[in-house]
Amino acid sequence: MGGPPRTPLGKHMSLKKVNKSEKEVEKMRVISLTKEVWGLEKVAKLEEMWGSLPEEAKTRYHWVVFMRKHGVKAAMDAFGVSRRTLFRLQKLLKESNFDPRALIPKSRAPRRRRQSQVPVCVIQRIRELREEFPNLGKAKVRVLLEPWCKERGIHCPSESTIGRIISRAPDKMRVTPQRLDSRGRVKPVTKVKRLRKPKDLKSPPLSLWAVDTIERIRDGIRRYVVSFFDPVSRVGLAFATPTKSSKNTSIVLNALLKALFLENPRARELAVLSDNGSEFLKDFQKTLEQNGITHYFTYPRRPKMNSHCERFNRTLEEMFIDFHEDLLFSDLKAFNEKLAQWLIKYNTIIPHHSIELLSPIQWLNKYYPECQTYWTKTKN
Repeated sequence: MGGPPRTPLGKHMSLKKVNKSEKEVEKMRVISLTKEVWGLEKVAKLEEMWGSLPEEAKTRYHWVVFMRKHGVKAAMDAFGVSRRTLFRLQKLLKESNFDPRALIPKSRAPRRRRQSQVPVCVIQRIRELREEFPNLGKAKVRVLLEPWCKERGIHCPSESTIGRIISRAPDKMRVTPQRLDSRGRVKPVTKVKRLRKPKDLKSPPLSLWAVDTIERIRDGIRRYVVSFFDPVSRVGLAFATPTKSSKNTSIVLNALLKALFLENPRARELAVLSDNGSEFLKDFQKTLEQNGITHYFTYPRRPKMNSHCERFNRTLEEMFIDFHEDLLFSDLKAFNEKLAQWLIKYNTIIPHHSIELLSPIQWLNKYYPECQTYWTKTKN
């Protein structure tokens, strides 16, 4: 009878003093919802646990539940699992108070792993060969290593073993040349991780643009033609520039966006594929980031990753640049005007074998009529 009064919400809201102000009472009434609703906190934990549970653990849990309901033989026939495995999984569940996280598969790596039996002197010799002949491959290293081992009566490791020795080394036994700056100081070697194009990437027309540069030299003067190509629709665009700089390529990129009337490029998922040239960095990269465009890079010395644009460059050179090379070095503005006229014919008239002997625009109008809205402004 003499205890403190309690609130209607339960024992969690008991007041220690009766003479407290109304504000303090209201504060104490604000309690956790999970504590008031019976079982809600447990349900929240279960949801979090099952959401992060691997698929293999869920499958194992289903096996045990099926076995307990229909019997061991039925589970063995249904899932092709041995009796021993089913009872082992059931034991794990019981020991963990039926926590499905106990069924998460553990590492199958052996506790005691075999240690390398290759002598230290052989590993040192491999390193010396890689330093004498920088970054020599494992097959060639073995050819040079075999007579050295034979002279000393040492077993020569196989080619795959040599490859593992090289990959296990912290520096990969790789030698990089030192470069000096203008003051004679050694420049630090920095590696930039770049986004590469996924192998299974499938993009709609006018979404992924492959870009490359054509270089022409005459009497010590250089001229460049920046080309953009859509591998799906075969639409090609190009523009000649006096220098190979990221500023010029970014100008060409902005012209491409305006040509397609993409007032808001972020509204569509656009991507650009280029090599690792300096003309596709700095200002070019900045323009891509401002417009929300993904930039994929090809691997070094792998032109096949950008094969469609390379083939377009060949057509561009054989059908236009070779016939107007004088204009390219004498009057760049007139060259770009003629190039624009040729590109209109290339995209609207010239047929392509890869798209049913249709021109790129004809193919788009036939199979993707919605693409017309990319470069035309229509009003209802």
